[in-house]
Amino acid sequence: MPRFRAEDLRQIGYQLFQAAGCTVEDAAAVVDHLVESNLFGHDSHGVLRYYEYTLAIREGRFQPQAQPEIVQERACTAVVDGNGALGQIGATFATNLAIQKAKQQGVATVVLRNTSHIGRAGAYPLLAARSGMMAQILVNAGHLGYQIAPFGGLDGRLSTNPLAFAAPRRQDPPIMLDMTTSVVAEGKIRVAINRGDKVPEGWIIDAQGNPSTDPNDFRKDPPGAILPLGGPVSHKGYGLSIMVELLGGALSGQGCAAGERSMVSNGVLLTVYSIPHFSDLETYYDEVETMIDYVKSSRTASGFKEILLPGEPEFRSAQGRERAGIEVDETTWTRIKDEMLNFGVDPGQWVPE
Repeated sequence: MPRFRAEDLRQIGYQLFQAAGCTVEDAAAVVDHLVESNLFGHDSHGVLRYYEYTLAIREGRFQPQAQPEIVQERACTAVVDGNGALGQIGATFATNLAIQKAKQQGVATVVLRNTSHIGRAGAYPLLAARSGMMAQILVNAGHLGYQIAPFGGLDGRLSTNPLAFAAPRRQDPPIMLDMTTSVVAEGKIRVAINRGDKVPEGWIIDAQGNPSTDPNDFRKDPPGAILPLGGPVSHKGYGLSIMVELLGGALSGQGCAAGERSMVSNGVLLTVYSIPHFSDLETYYDEVETMIDYVKSSRTASGFKEILLPGEPEFRSAQGRERAGIEVDETTWTRIKDEMLNFGVDPGQWVPE
């Protein structure tokens, strides 16, 4: 597969999204988010989205010049309408607003709608954690509802409905949980299709409800479905998914799963907590580090060399990929080049390593 330096992928993205109509600042916000996703090992939410987003811009589904606005506001809450802006623009605006409010009030919750696809959910609690705060986010897909089978069902009726959380540490990178309420993110099925790979057992079922390792079964007509998180206890993932639909979708005004096959926008609920409003900051950090030391003191199971915190695999991946480069499958690179040509950008100036 082609391999690129992270900075080269950024420069490719800056050119592409500016040519698609984004401002310099907005192009950087979107591209930096996507490349960081690749660095973190989440290729499903990385430069794979370059061609998806720019195609949506060409089709008029995403608005490259739109800017989010506050449509309702109180001391600890706000409703933000993205006005069709690229999701990273809307979600970053909402996160910064919640951070600002939490600094004043201790806790702030902001909902976001009409902002297209916000990308990797964990990026936004991480933004708050890097500002010394705790945060959590719940994200649905509006009326989209065909990807995930409900517990006990065979037909896709829900979306992947991710949730994420981050908390700061005294010196080390934040603790960061970023997960879907399904077994796997839908984007990872796309990655497998692009690469010609099979998927692990337990990820998907075909249209007849049979277990499958062929990712194309998910895309067929009639389609298969991704399973809810939890395997033999997948009622738990299903229950979390319903919770995200209501908090991320109904409360934001974006709406809940209703069978649509194309997504207009994520629905988002983000809550930020200012630690000093609840605990002495140094006491908080002492408790965090004591807990981490205790958890990591456990004996390791067979096949494991150490116990990692949520987020540690991502931060380690970023260090390794910054050095070694980021692999991009041939299908993704070809489609990125096609989109560059559609917007008058010469892809020939970029040669993989």
